[in-house]
Order: sequence, then structure tokens, then C-alpha cells
Amino acid sequence: MAPDQRGHGHADRPADFSREGHVADAAVLAARLGLENVVVLGPSLGGVTAYRLAARHPGLVTALVVEDIGAEVDDDLSVCLSWPERAPTRAALVRCLAGSAPYLTDAIREYPDGWGLAFAPEGTAASQRQLNGDHWDDRLAGDCPTLLIRGIRSDVLGVGHARAMVARRPRTRLVNSTRGTRSTTRSPWSTRPPSGTSSPVRDPRGPGGEPPRAGRRAAG
Repeated sequence: MAPDQRGHGHADRPADFSREGHVADAAVLAARLGLENVVVLGPSLGGVTAYRLAARHPGLVTALVVEDIGAEVDDDLSVCLSWPERAPTRAALVRCLAGSAPYLTDAIREYPDGWGLAFAPEGTAASQRQLNGDHWDDRLAGDCPTLLIRGIRSDVLGVGHARAMVARRPRTRLVNSTRGTRSTTRSPWSTRPPSGTSSPVRDPRGPGGEPPRAGRRAAG
């Protein structure tokens, strides 16, 4: 299951883009679907939502896969405010997106009045502002097994920070993916499920769904 987070894809565009709102959405979805003992995968912004969900609902989350995001976030997506709401052709929209276009391929849509994106740029910028900050308390809470995936050319999650995330929290394993730069598997604005990585990604709970032994870590 790959739900769109608020302000992304086909989800509603509320005024509240706080981290608390994102976590509450995930918890409500799980409750309404009767989900228990879930493995949560969070790419980019969703990675913070994932480990905050685990910190606040330890009985719900049994394992995490956190993709290309750290415990300290400081980014600016205000560039997206210059993108047009509609363009006459797909090619015209891609030209307007310029250097950001490769990250947005999966989010481009054709609408009755032209070509646009599957999200509201102003919501994305607001969401990023709410995401910025220190999230170590939530990252270190709990001890469910965690698989941390980092793109080797990532400009979001540095090598040192990724290693600190492994060293400071037991039962965390780091996998370096050879795919991607900003995001290891897809655009952070895409509405499609992740396509996988070139590095083998195994169940973070270990063989048979059992948690790996404490202290089992991979070198960063």
C-alpha cells in the first residue's frame, strides 16, 4: 500500500502540513484498515513520517525502511513556486521545470486544460518548511529493526550522518544504493510505489520475519 501524503499526489491539500498531521494521517489510515504489526517504508519526507509514527505508535510498527532522509533536515523547495500550474504541452512543462525535471517525471500529468503536476507546489514548499528541523528524539525512540537506504550520490543524506543514524540507534542497518541522487528510487513527489533499488533490500526484521539480533549492523 502506498498512500499519498497530505498535499501530495491525489491527497487533499489542507492548511496544516505539520509533521504531527502527517503522522496522524498514517495512524488513522492503519486504524481504519485494521492494520497491525506493519512494516513502514518512507522515502524522503515519508521517512521522517515513518520513524515518527514508530516513535508514537510502537505497538503498530514492527519494522522501518527509511529512504534517503536524515534525522536533521534543512532544505528549501521554494524553487517549486516558480513552476507553472499548467503548460500547453508536456515538453513545455519539462522546459519550465528545468533541472528539476528528472525528479518529477512520475508526477507529470495531462489535465483537460493542459499539462501539470500531481501536486500543488505551494503545498510542497510549506511541507518542506515544516519538515526542517532536528528529529533525533523521534529517530532514537523505540528499537524496531530499521533498514536505512542511502543513494551513493545523495545530496540529502550524507555519509557521516547516515553512519551516525546507524551508530546511535540499535538494530539499524545501512544499505548504499547505486541508484538515484536526491532520492534512491523515485521522485519524492511521485504517486507511484517505489520501484526498488539496485542493492538487495531484505526484510529489516530478518529471516522469517524475526527481528535481527541486537547490534547487528552494516558498515556505512
